[in-house]
Amino acid sequence: MRHIHHSHCCHCCHCCPCLVSTMGTTSFLTRARALLRIRNQLVRECLAELLSTFVLIIITLGCSAQKIAFFETKGNIVTSYVGSAVAVMVGIYTAGGISGAHMNPAFSLAMCLTGQFPWWKFPIFVVVQTFASFISAGAVYILYYDAIWYYSNGTLTVSGPRETASIFATYPADNISVANGFLDQVIGTGVLLVGVMGLMDARNKPVPKGLEPVVVALLVLSIECSMGANCGCPLNPARDFGPRLFTYLAGWGSEVFSRGNAWWWVPLVAPLLGAALGTFLYQLCVAFHYPEEDSEVLAEQGSIVLVNTSIDADAGISPKEKDTGENAPAEYPPPPCASSTVPTAPVTTLKES
Repeated sequence: MRHIHHSHCCHCCHCCPCLVSTMGTTSFLTRARALLRIRNQLVRECLAELLSTFVLIIITLGCSAQKIAFFETKGNIVTSYVGSAVAVMVGIYTAGGISGAHMNPAFSLAMCLTGQFPWWKFPIFVVVQTFASFISAGAVYILYYDAIWYYSNGTLTVSGPRETASIFATYPADNISVANGFLDQVIGTGVLLVGVMGLMDARNKPVPKGLEPVVVALLVLSIECSMGANCGCPLNPARDFGPRLFTYLAGWGSEVFSRGNAWWWVPLVAPLLGAALGTFLYQLCVAFHYPEEDSEVLAEQGSIVLVNTSIDADAGISPKEKDTGENAPAEYPPPPCASSTVPTAPVTTLKES
């Protein structure tokens, strides 16, 4: 009977090559996971943030590059706005459950201000987001290499009828002053954060679970359509500076920093100020006026309210893992409500054009 059973199994395997292939693939993935799995929470969050930001920026810049791919003097604005909004949605779905999918230093700052994200992680996430934007710009440059050089007649320029630098970074319209552009970014990012705060506030009118990325994408799309004319609506320091730095190194030269009366610093500073103002505006007009509740209840509800709660800088990383680098025990990381990144409410961010 054992011999017959063995023959039957062999016969089935020969008749079902797909089954053999699936078993082989599963076995390979299992071995790969055992070899490559990272248990350190901070590293996992950084990898997820890197991937989500990369997805966001490569789609956004790819939409901008359509203008040269189709040899147009200006890209299709509707296509660009819709594409970048969908990119926000995809980025949030990619890493929202791991890192919160901030993808934007302005949003990370807002989370720090509301106590949802530890300050010591803020510079780390900013570096990761900027690096992801930089390599995304490189990927778009490679993808559209022939089109860029053909469109620009062999010269990489920052201004003029055949300029291609605006594929990667934002620049103000010719009639926009630095002061007006600065105000534009403060207001745009402030509106973005007010909207996101309302969407995330469990005590207000939260979005049905799982649909947060879709609604945030619609919010971004509405802001881009209404406020994108002045300077392209970056709303995201990493999205602008990473690709701008790439263009400087890739051959566009120092004009990427001097064009528009040295415009480059505006998309770095203004969105951060706008995020802070939007965050406090939501607290002042909405969140501060909820009935008094215990801070632990607020954390469980995921309400975006400024409360006096301390955040352990090493939350989510076991002392043994931190000191020795060994694998964390089964009880780590802690439950979502104790996470050093976000409360139980899904953290979604957005971004920018």
